[in-house]
Amino acid sequence: MSKQQPNRKLLIGGYVMQGAGEAIRMERKDLIIEQNRIAAIGDDLRKRWANHDHGAGDVYHLDGKWVIPGLINAHNHAAMSLLRCFSDDKRLMEWLSQKMLPAEARMTAEDIYWGTHLAMAEMVRSGTTAFADMYIEMDHVAEAVAEAGMRASLSRGMVFLDERGDERMREALQLCERWQGACEGRITTMLAPHAPYTCPPERLREIADLARERNIPVHIHLAETEEESEKIAARYGVTPTRYLYDCGLFDDNHVLLAHAVQLSDDDISLLVGMRGGVAHNPVSNNKLGCGVAPIEALREAGITVGLGTDGAGSASSLDLFVTMQAAAWMQKVSFRDPTRLSARQVLTMATGCGADLLAIGDQTGRLKEGKAADLVILNPDAPHLLPHHDLPSLIAYAAKGSDVESVMVDGRWLMYKYQLTQVDEERIRYEANRRAQRIVADI
Repeated sequence: MSKQQPNRKLLIGGYVMQGAGEAIRMERKDLIIEQNRIAAIGDDLRKRWANHDHGAGDVYHLDGKWVIPGLINAHNHAAMSLLRCFSDDKRLMEWLSQKMLPAEARMTAEDIYWGTHLAMAEMVRSGTTAFADMYIEMDHVAEAVAEAGMRASLSRGMVFLDERGDERMREALQLCERWQGACEGRITTMLAPHAPYTCPPERLREIADLARERNIPVHIHLAETEEESEKIAARYGVTPTRYLYDCGLFDDNHVLLAHAVQLSDDDISLLVGMRGGVAHNPVSNNKLGCGVAPIEALREAGITVGLGTDGAGSASSLDLFVTMQAAAWMQKVSFRDPTRLSARQVLTMATGCGADLLAIGDQTGRLKEGKAADLVILNPDAPHLLPHHDLPSLIAYAAKGSDVESVMVDGRWLMYKYQLTQVDEERIRYEANRRAQRIVADI
């Protein structure tokens, strides 16, 4: 399929996911896509399609395949795909200081561009249509996103431990000015102070004020490890969550909190009523031995929780089906209760909740008339997906990224019948391999 695609599409006879939480249902429906929007979801729409005077289009017979909203990766460092399985089985701070930071210091802007493309190829192939990214050289990340056709919320990570803090702040604001709303709205932006332990209070207050004045969401790591909590307690006498709260970060700001593993009941109470919420990264947290985030307590407090992979440098995989399963299993085993975090709840976290965290829930995350046509088609015929007793349970607990057959963003196929349509995947693999070898040599 070429990059030029018809503006009208009729998808016939798929089982379409609608609703949220326990109300999720999968029903056999047709969909009409016009331009970049879902124009209709209903029964036997072929007559409406034929009678519509908006020009020709293509008809796709789904033959019972499953149609779900595009998955939303609410926390990522995409270019770290170049460092996948380079530094495993280490504690977080050792992982950072001994391997990741020295390797990242060698990464050029072009390396980051190709690493982002590699991550997006993996994400599209496994059903992700949008992601929140925090990294450096973000103009090159944005250029890659523009080419690949994905939806993304981009932020320049900012640490304030040396004299380059002002430079990073300028780059962050320039990213917001240059790319907010670009690519017909597919690219949005955030401000990203890296974490409580890398941002002193005066800087956090400055960012909180800027975000509020300019209505820019904030993306920040929070309470990922016990070591972080100990550092903040020693430095300021409070928990990391209270530290952000006291700096005014939650005062009328939309805040995307990555990880939030080490939270007390008092910490959770500080987040009640916040705009934004928590990106839960169970695979990364599990692999780095950080602990199990109190997701059920957060959800019960009314705090929005979505799912993220973190970078492939820590999580190894950007497959959100793996992430959904890890999230559910970890809550069930933590409570010794199999009813915790049900299949339908975790599906909602991976779709609508993720969109809400990225502040794009008004556009995407749910299959509804008028929403952006961001959707994923799953092939239900693999042995591990049979028999078809409960489709949402199969999708949440049994499906794999490799079951994704086609992916659409903004009404355009990014993958159709297992073939990426917008990028040269062979070139991406070549560039990623050769650059990664240079980056990690002798570290």
